[in-house]
Amino acid sequence: MLNSLFPLIYGAVFIGLLWQAFRVMGQGFGAARQPTNRPSSDRTGQITVHPELLDQEGRLTEEELLTVRFSADQESTENPD
Repeated sequence: MLNSLFPLIYGAVFIGLLWQAFRVMGQGFGAARQPTNRPSSDRTGQITVHPELLDQEGRLTEEELLTVRFSADQESTENPD
């Protein structure tokens, strides 16, 4: 009994999964055809100024910045100024 039902169940599941796959692919193709009107969030090539570098009026600060460099080389720690 089970041996005769197995091919029918297998075929029904296969047809169901095949139908589902074509449905999902159809939704993807439909979405690819629709134009997007929203602006892209890709900022490649655009300059970004960090807020810490701006003063109260939104201009770049003229004060000296504290920089820290972490390195393993044996450089002198004396300030050349």
